[in-house]
Amino acid sequence: MSYRSNAAEAWYPEPQSAVVQPDILLDLLPPASLTQPLWRSLIGNLRDTFAPEKLPPLQLTSRPVAVGLALGDRLRMPWFRTVFSNIGDVISPEVLPPLELESRPVDVGELITDQLSHFWWGSLLRNLADRVSPETMPTLNLTSQPILDIIPKSWILLPLWSEVVDGPKVFYPDQPKTDTTRPINLQPVASPVVARDPIPELTAGDLMRDIRRSRIRQRIWIGLAAAQILFIVAMALGKF
Repeated sequence: MSYRSNAAEAWYPEPQSAVVQPDILLDLLPPASLTQPLWRSLIGNLRDTFAPEKLPPLQLTSRPVAVGLALGDRLRMPWFRTVFSNIGDVISPEVLPPLELESRPVDVGELITDQLSHFWWGSLLRNLADRVSPETMPTLNLTSQPILDIIPKSWILLPLWSEVVDGPKVFYPDQPKTDTTRPINLQPVASPVVARDPIPELTAGDLMRDIRRSRIRQRIWIGLAAAQILFIVAMALGKF
């Protein structure tokens, strides 16, 4: 892969590779089993249940790793067993074999967690030391070749006219707005007088009748509440 800009690609086309890779056909359509009818999928499930397909034995090329108790079995364990196992791990932890590393270690310098655990004056002194006497790094070896004349000489780069013309900004005054408001009539307008029916005055007989009805309603509601309480007590005593 060549490292070029978009402008250079128009003038320097990609070289044609000698080996032509075959086109990879991507099939993004859903599987045929998704559109098959219900009776066909039912028959296929019954056939797999009663007469399953005989497959050759599986050949494992990787080494088995003892992972201990499976996650499903660990979740089904009662809570007191996990407490006892945690106490046992604290008192007598399991002795594991030494770890076998197959990858080559790479020197990454100081870890980020160690850098964050330092005090602020340590980073201040380190920054001052880098500013006064920076670390001498080896020369960078570039494997890519520089591209000459990324912008061809036949191109003319013209600036925008707004960047070239420098003049005072002129702000024209706004046009006067026409007064379209209607005059407000502040003269008083006489409102028509509506004749109202006279309200009959309450007498002592009407007041006594309302008090008597309210007492009757109060006795009815108290009686209903007492009946419900007696019913609930009778049901509770009957169960016991």
